[in-house]
Amino acid sequence: MSEDTDIESQEQEKECAPAKKKYEFIEDLPGVGPATAQKLRDLGFHTVESLAMATARELEPIGVGEKKGFAIIEAARSAIGVNFIRADELLKMRQNVLRLTTGSKALDKILDGGLETQTITEFYGEYGSGKSQICHQICVNVQLPPERGGLNGAALYVDTENTFRLERIVQMAKHLGLDPEQVVKNIIYAEAYTSDHQMFLLENADEVIKANNIKLIIVDSLTAHFRSEYVGREMLASRQQKLNKHMHKLIGLARAFNAVAVVTNQVMAKPDIFFGDAVQPIGGHIVGHTSHTRVYLRRAARGPVRIARLVSSPYLPEGEEILKVTENGIEDVTEEEKANKGRGH
Repeated sequence: MSEDTDIESQEQEKECAPAKKKYEFIEDLPGVGPATAQKLRDLGFHTVESLAMATARELEPIGVGEKKGFAIIEAARSAIGVNFIRADELLKMRQNVLRLTTGSKALDKILDGGLETQTITEFYGEYGSGKSQICHQICVNVQLPPERGGLNGAALYVDTENTFRLERIVQMAKHLGLDPEQVVKNIIYAEAYTSDHQMFLLENADEVIKANNIKLIIVDSLTAHFRSEYVGREMLASRQQKLNKHMHKLIGLARAFNAVAVVTNQVMAKPDIFFGDAVQPIGGHIVGHTSHTRVYLRRAARGPVRIARLVSSPYLPEGEEILKVTENGIEDVTEEEKANKGRGH
């Protein structure tokens, strides 16, 4: 390659990927003074990363016009590199996507190596199917080093059904040879009392995520409050709009901080379905479209064994594996246990 061609290629790359400007705080952004910065924080935007994922309409309540809103958001996006890029550059960015182990090699296998950062993974199933147990397990796993399937990070746990139990965290940490006291320190916990409180917690989570190196965000359960507060068909549209906003805030945080986002979901029975599984997740198309990966959990006939089925993914085929929930946490089923299961024991 000639020197002129090489220089031309470099210039084209510069045009496609303009140099990032470093804005550490939202006050550093052009057009954001101290008063506007405080209003943005009151609105839930504490970091440049969270502003980069915002829309101009979201800034209207604090009196920021559409033109100024676009300018602020564009500056934030340029700071973290959210622009048009070539597909080869996208391939390089995809190398930043990390994987978190679930604790089960079988489940990791159908998820192409584990839970993916920058996306939402949804676990749904009936009561006792193991949804919260998986959430507890990955709170511990995320603190492991990458060579053991972790992300060397902390976890943010939003609990809506009062299912979080420190005793389980301690059991799982000991089994993995981790210091339980240190593991507990690396889990930031919040209980949400209403759907509005649940939304408020996520809308004000960006600063906590940045300060604590959060690499896992859990909402357990996503739909419990929405389901109990928005009853009847006349409330459906309002419920879905709020769920949509909540889910988009979650995916925005996951992308901005390269974190794994996990939600659990309740199910409902559909008695009009005569063939196939009559159990369906709550939330309709809004939750279905925003959850990139959906895993259906159900109990086996009896005992600790659970069946996990990958229902949908942007690029992975459907698949089904078995795992078990034990005192130690989420584990694989042994070949002997599989054989016994096949013989009906």
